[in-house]
Formats: sequence, structure tokens, C-alpha cells
Amino acid sequence: MEIRPARPEDYDAVAAFTRDTWADRGGSDYIPDIYHDWISPGELDQATLLVDMGEETPSDDVAAIAQVVMLSEYEGWAQGMRVAPDYREQGLATRLSHALLDWARERGARRVRNMIHSWNVPSLANARTVGFDPGVEFRWATPEPDATAEPETAVGDDADAAWAYWTGCEARTALSGLALDPVESWALSELTRARLHDAAADDRLFVVGDDCTTGFTYRNRTYTRERDDEGEVTWAEYAVAAWDDAPACESLLDAVRRDAASVGADRTRVLFPERIEWISDASLARSDLAEEPTFVMEADLS
Repeated sequence: MEIRPARPEDYDAVAAFTRDTWADRGGSDYIPDIYHDWISPGELDQATLLVDMGEETPSDDVAAIAQVVMLSEYEGWAQGMRVAPDYREQGLATRLSHALLDWARERGARRVRNMIHSWNVPSLANARTVGFDPGVEFRWATPEPDATAEPETAVGDDADAAWAYWTGCEARTALSGLALDPVESWALSELTRARLHDAAADDRLFVVGDDCTTGFTYRNRTYTRERDDEGEVTWAEYAVAAWDDAPACESLLDAVRRDAASVGADRTRVLFPERIEWISDASLARSDLAEEPTFVMEADLS
């Protein structure tokens, strides 16, 4: 058995055991679609590693794959752990995870995080086994885009006001300062003041409050996916949302509805920390919500 970098010629073998990963939940796996991007040089330093069962096995007998990405000088992100059905429960995920952590440690990472759906019990168990501790949990709000939405509270774009609010709010504590990363999709990294200024400069920042700030969010990106039952669907994604109370939440999500419509989005996704108070605020604001929370685990490499 060898753990080595993934190569272009490994595509068919990887696609064969990843394509139906989520079939039992009515979904498809993204790895066959992004495999070649994963193994190409990108904006961020990354390593895509796989488990090769050796020369005595067929050349296409790849048993597992996963990736780690450096989001900053000290933050790594692990993702996409997949093990072929014939090789599960043999410790391959553990060995591959240790290889990812070693790679990140060599590049200066002091924290490596990953994202796991709350229902994915095997992945949670593996994460704890290899040294990931419980981190934070969040939920998605998914308000419908609406060009006619009118927030009742004033909405501005003062990046410093948003930063001052973020540094003192309970949502930041609940999320350990994390928000969706601006470069790596489906990854969380520490929110910085510079990101808020970038969002304000691009008209993507929304700060709620009349006399003082009571909440904020910002659009992280828009992206389009092809869905078998709907054709092309465009999403507007908001990196994090924080607010004081139900009225502030309603104005904030109305700002999201209006902004998403302005960029031609069909759907939205807004990250906020998991807590009954905030979940019920979002429901009062007439927003649909993800059925379950999502967990972020963290390995301390310091």
C-alpha cells in the first residue's frame, strides 16, 4: 500500500468509487466533477492524496482519496475523504488523514479543520480517531431571492462598523471567528477585517442598524450548478450572518433576498451559528432552513 499524490490517470478509478457516495441520500458526489481541478495548481497550496494498493493489484485499484488545502499561513482545510466500499473499516481513512495532517504541519499549519454533516456518523468517528476535536456547528438559512424585499431597518455598507460588531457579538464566539473562505468553496477560515472591506468595495456587504449596528452579512460568491431535475441553478452564498434580535434578522434576510435577486440568483445560502434563538429568529423572518446542522471539526497542530 502506498499513499501518493493523485494523478490525471487515476481519474477513472476515483470516479468509479466516488460517483455514488451519496446515492442512498438521493444525491451525487462532487468529486468526479472537480477531480482535475483538485490535482491542478491553484490559487491555494493544496495536496490531493490517495491510497494505491500496490503493484500486485490491478492498476486501477485506488482505495481512498482526500485533500488538504492551506487557507492561510496557519489554517489548513481537509476535505473529500472517500474510501472505496471494498476497503472500508481497514484503517485507510485514518492513515490517509494522518498523511494530510503531516503535509499541512510541514507547511506551517497550526489548525486544520474539516466539515462534516451531522448525520455522517462514520466520518465523525474517524475525525475524532485521527485527532480532530469538536469545533463549531452552523446551519444554513435559505431565504428566497426577492427583488421587492424592503428591509425595515436601514442597511449600509460600513466595513468598520461590521468589524466592530463582529468582534463583540455572540455569533463570533459561537463560530470561533470563522466564516466561509473567500477562495476555497465549502471551507471555513477566520474572518478578517480586510474581507469586510473587500466586500464593501464590491457592494457585497450589508450592515443593518439605524443608530447603531444590529447585524451584518456579506455575499461571498455566486455560482451555478447543473441539476438533473432543474437545469442550471444559480446560488448566492453569504459567508456569515450575525444579528441582535428577530427584527434585525428580518431586515438582514430581506437585504439578502433583494441582493440575491439583483445578481440573478435562484437560491441563497446564508451561514449562521447553530442555536435555537437564532434558528427561531430566521424562521420568524420567513426563511427556509437546512433540516440539520453542519459540524466543523478542528485538529490542533501547534
